[in-house]
Amino acid sequence: MSNEDAASASSEKWRAPPVGYEPQDPARYDPAIGLIGCGGITVEHLTAYRAAGYRVVALCDVNWEAARKRQQEFYPDAKIYEDPQDVLERDDVEVVDIATHPDVRPELVAAALSAGKHVLSQKPFVLDLDVGRQLADLAERQGVALAVNQNGRWAPHFSYVRRLVAEGWLGKILAVHTGVHWDHSWVAGTEFEKVKHLILFDFAIHWFDMLTCLMGDEVPRGVYATTSRSPQQKIAPHLLAQAQVEYDEAQASLVFDGSVTNGGHDSTFVAGTLGTFRSLGADLNQQTATVTIGENSASPQLKGRWFPDGFHGTMGELLCAIEQGREPSHNARNNLRSLELCFAAVASAESGQPVVPGTVSRMPTT
Repeated sequence: MSNEDAASASSEKWRAPPVGYEPQDPARYDPAIGLIGCGGITVEHLTAYRAAGYRVVALCDVNWEAARKRQQEFYPDAKIYEDPQDVLERDDVEVVDIATHPDVRPELVAAALSAGKHVLSQKPFVLDLDVGRQLADLAERQGVALAVNQNGRWAPHFSYVRRLVAEGWLGKILAVHTGVHWDHSWVAGTEFEKVKHLILFDFAIHWFDMLTCLMGDEVPRGVYATTSRSPQQKIAPHLLAQAQVEYDEAQASLVFDGSVTNGGHDSTFVAGTLGTFRSLGADLNQQTATVTIGENSASPQLKGRWFPDGFHGTMGELLCAIEQGREPSHNARNNLRSLELCFAAVASAESGQPVVPGTVSRMPTT
C-alpha cells in the first residue's frame, strides 16, 4: 500500500479495505475429483465441494460403509472403492483429496503423485519434514501440484487479515496474538483422543500456519510452549496449551484453552506499523472483525464461515493454481514452514525449553 493509500484513510466515510478474501473457483477447469478417506471431517469437504459445483466421481475408504454413506449424502453418482489404487488407476480422475490420518497419508500421497494426480493432502501434512520435502520434490518431478488442506486460511476472518497483510494495509507486522477458549472434549472416544499433543499438533497447526502467512519472510528465532491438564477434563491429552514465538522485530502468542465448557470465546489481534486488525467471536464460525488504520476504524461485513467455506477455499485455490499453471499458495513447501513452528512448539512443551524452528525435523511424539 502506498503513502497515498494510507493517507486516504482520513476520509470521514472510511470503510474497511475491500480485499478479496472469499474462496475462488477456476474459470473453466472442471476436473474429476477422487476422495480417499471418508471420515467425519469429510462431511465438511463434500458440503463445500457440492456447493461449489465440483465433480467428485470417486469415494474411497477401507470401511466400505463409510464411503457408501458419503455417496448417499453428497454424490450419489460417485463410484465407491475400498482400495485407493483403484481410484488412482482411473484416467479421468485428475485431482485427489487425501483425507486419511497422517500415519498412512504420505504413502498415499506419493502413490497419487506417482500416478500423475494433483493432490490436496489433509493436515497436518507429514510427521517428518524430510518426508514432506521428498513429496514436494516428487510433485515437481511429476509436474503436478501438491497442496495442503490448511482450511483455516480461508476462514473469513483469517482470510481477510491474510489479504490485508499481503496487500500492505497494516504495514510491517510487529505482533500477532490469538486466543481460543472452547470445549475440545468432543474427541472422547475417537482416534484423536490418542494424540498426545492433540492441541499443539492437530489443532494449533491452523494457528501456526496463519502465523507463517502473516509473518511472511520473517524468520522466527524461537518458540516456547507449555501444556497442562484442566482440572475438569476426562480425556488423556492435555487440553490447555500455549506458545510464544520470538522474531527479531515482532512477537506472537497463541493460547488454547480447550476445556472451557461455558462462555466460549475466540480472539485474533494483529498489529502492524500502519494499523491493526482484531476479530472477536463466541466461536470460530461467528466473528466480528475491526480494522483500524490511523484514526479510522471500520468493521468489514464478512461473509461465510470456517466450516465449510474453508474447505471450499483450499480446493478452489488448488484448482485455480492448476488452471493458471502456478504453484498453489498452500503448497507443500510453504506448509513445511508451518510444521517447523508446530514441531518446535511440541518439542518445547516436551523439554520445557525454547526451541528454534527448523531444528526439529520429526514430530517429537503424537
